[in-house]
Amino acid sequence: MQTAFRSDEKFTQAEFWDWLQELPASDINRYELLGGRIIMTPPARIGHSVVAARIVFALGRYARMTGGLVLESSAGFDLPSGDTLQPDVSFISAARRTNEMMTKPTGFIDVVPDLVIEVLSPSTARRDRIEKKKIYERCGVDEYWLVDPRRCEVTIFARDGEGFGAARVFGAGFLISRVVAGVELSIEELFGDLD
Repeated sequence: MQTAFRSDEKFTQAEFWDWLQELPASDINRYELLGGRIIMTPPARIGHSVVAARIVFALGRYARMTGGLVLESSAGFDLPSGDTLQPDVSFISAARRTNEMMTKPTGFIDVVPDLVIEVLSPSTARRDRIEKKKIYERCGVDEYWLVDPRRCEVTIFARDGEGFGAARVFGAGFLISRVVAGVELSIEELFGDLD
């Protein structure tokens, strides 16, 4: 399964914002700017949404305790690479959180999140594994999770110097994160009852 739409024309982040403002309110699709091209994917299926909600809930407790901020997929990030992406879940630590990002009236967030999580689906898996991983790595994301509901596993890439280190795959037990070390989330809790 492929992306539902990818523009031929290239856009800047400002042009992309303007383009989005022209969409009808009834448009429920998700748009991102990747390599200057507008990418559209259809709304997520229920299993994808359930898994993302469980992650948001687990990270939310941690964010409240540490002064960080957890965001779901409606949050867009203008990244230094020129890409504008909407991760399924993101976490911004208290150290990266700014007053400006909380009060900015328009546009996307101008902060690189500490943690980015993408829940894989047939229409996005290849892009999440390759293109987005490279962008997040290049922009300074400290940790990147690829959550695979079909395989019931989570792959975590953590920053090691200038890039991400080797993948750590979790198929059972608790996830081990450097960025959100206080979060207790097990594979069983994350994927339970999704069959």
